[in-house]
Amino acid sequence: MDLRIIGLVALAHGISHFFQISTAVLFPLIKGDLGVSYAALGATVALYYVVSGVCQTLAGFAADRFGARRVLFAGLTLATAGALLAGLAHSYEMLVAAAVVGGLGNSVFHPCDFSILNARVARQHIGHAFSWHGIAGFLGYAAAPAFAFAMAEAVGWRGALLGAALLGGSLAADLGVLASAPVLMCFGYFVLAAVGFIALQSFGIATMMSLYGASAALASAALTAYLLGASVGIFAGGFAATRWQRHDLIAVAGVAVSSLLIFVLASAWLPAALLPPLLAVTGFAGGLTGPSRDLIVRATTPPGSTGKVYGFVYSGLDVGSIATPVYFGWLLDGGRPSLVFFTVVVSSALMIATVLNLPGNRRLARA
Repeated sequence: MDLRIIGLVALAHGISHFFQISTAVLFPLIKGDLGVSYAALGATVALYYVVSGVCQTLAGFAADRFGARRVLFAGLTLATAGALLAGLAHSYEMLVAAAVVGGLGNSVFHPCDFSILNARVARQHIGHAFSWHGIAGFLGYAAAPAFAFAMAEAVGWRGALLGAALLGGSLAADLGVLASAPVLMCFGYFVLAAVGFIALQSFGIATMMSLYGASAALASAALTAYLLGASVGIFAGGFAATRWQRHDLIAVAGVAVSSLLIFVLASAWLPAALLPPLLAVTGFAGGLTGPSRDLIVRATTPPGSTGKVYGFVYSGLDVGSIATPVYFGWLLDGGRPSLVFFTVVVSSALMIATVLNLPGNRRLARA
C-alpha cells in the first residue's frame, strides 16, 4: 500500500512541475509569434506563482475539509486546463488567463501531496516517500524542455502545449489504473521475474562454469536446453491455461517447481553432466507459467486500459534488469557463484507470494 501511495503522489508532483515550465521554455517561439516582449512573458510567470502562492494555504484548508485526494485531482484538472488554454492562445490575454488557471491548479499539490503522504505512509517509509516526491518533481522539470521542443519542431509551440495538456490529462485519468494494487503487484512480479532471466540467460554459462567446473561447451548446452525447455513449456502452458481457470495455481506451481530445481542447481549436488536435463526441466516449468501469467494480467486490467497496463507491467522486466547484472557480476567476481542461483530462488518465492496475494485470486480461492 505504501508503494502505491508514494507512486501516486510522486507522479502527480512530477506532472505539476512539468506544467510549471512547459510554457516558459517555449518563450523564444511565443515571443515572435505573438509579438510580445520577454518582460511581458515574464509577467505571466510571475502571475502564475502569485496565484499559486496566494491559493496554496486555501488549498490546504480545502484538502482538510473535502479530502486531499479530491482536491489533488481537481488541481490536476486545472493544471491541465491551464496548459490547454496556453496551447489555444492567439493573444497575450489568453496567456494571462492560462497563467491564472494553471497557477490555481498548481496551488494544490504541496498541501495535498504532504497530507496524503503523512496520513497514509508508514513512519518507517516516510523519509523515502519525501525523497521520491522531490525526485519526481525534478524529473518533471527535466521532461518539460525535451518534450516541449521536440513537439514544437513537429507541430509548433501551440501543438506542443496542447500535447502537454493531452499528456497531463491522460496521466491524471490513468493514474488510478496504474496505481491500483493488482497492477502494481503484476508489475512487481515482472521485476522479480527479470532476476531469473538475467541470472540464467546472461550469467548462467559463467556461473555454471565457476560453480561446477563445467566446460564452456557443456554450460552452453545447458543454457540451450533451458531455453528450448522454456519454449516447450510455453506451448504446453497454452493448453493448461485454456483447460484450467485457476491461472494463479498454474503460475504458482510452475514457479515453485522451477525454484526447487534452481535450488538444486545452486547447491551443486548433481554432477555437471546432468546440467542440460536439469535446466531443460527448469525451463519447461518456468515456461509453463507464461500464458497463465499473461491471463492474470488480463484479469487485473480494467476495460479500455489494456495497452497502458501491459506496457506498464512489462516494463517491470526492464526495471528488474537494470541493477541485477551488476549484482550478479559482483557475486561472480567475489567467488560466490552459488549466490547467483540462490538469489533466483528468493525472487521466485517472492513471485509466488505476489501471485497468491492478488485480490482477485484470494476471492476465487475462497469461492
